[in-house]
Amino acid sequence: MRQIKIAPSILAYDLGNLREGLEIASRGGADQIHLDVIDGRFAPNITFGPGTIKALRPRSKIKFDTHLMISDPRLYVDRFIEAGSDLLTFQAEALDAAVFDLLHAVVHSKKKEMGLALKPETQLPAWAEERLDRLSTLLLLTVNPGFSGQKMDVSVFPKIEKLSRLVAEKGLEIDIEVDGGIDEENVHEVVARGGNVLVAGAGVYGRPDPVRAIGGLRERAATAAEGRGGS
Repeated sequence: MRQIKIAPSILAYDLGNLREGLEIASRGGADQIHLDVIDGRFAPNITFGPGTIKALRPRSKIKFDTHLMISDPRLYVDRFIEAGSDLLTFQAEALDAAVFDLLHAVVHSKKKEMGLALKPETQLPAWAEERLDRLSTLLLLTVNPGFSGQKMDVSVFPKIEKLSRLVAEKGLEIDIEVDGGIDEENVHEVVARGGNVLVAGAGVYGRPDPVRAIGGLRERAATAAEGRGGS
């Protein structure tokens, strides 16, 4: 079974003290930090850009999982790589086959990982299914992109199951990352359906003890993974 990974979403922390947010993730034993980049066009919010990521990079060795919710990632992919991103995930809705191929060539040439994200209502496009072997991550949003703290849309659960099975049937080592409203109350359901990278914003940073919250998520996820019987 794919390794369970916890990815705190730093957008849910105090934006004036992101360094501390990184330290919390490290102390809690998080596997990666999720960085939501929104341009105000693809989704109704503006967060931060490559300059912020570059400033944070020297502060931590944790994997930088950069989720690019931007309308034309071709214009900025090089800058986010140079800033220190380790995994760059692009929204399928902003791509087609040709743009995907261009972005993959850039990311691969820099020896970075590439992911593809889907909004709750978006199904995997045919062109993307044909290129799954070029990805390290499929990111399934369980909220509409834009803001932290939203309630999970459980109607996405069948899609998590479907794509987890598809990846397994193809024999691919692709992480199924799930982002949106994850907390200790629902993490078991997410993992039971095949999610293994768990993005948590308010579910970590909104808790009284966020370091402990990371451990709590991991414990519940591990229990669910055991229940899946290694599938």
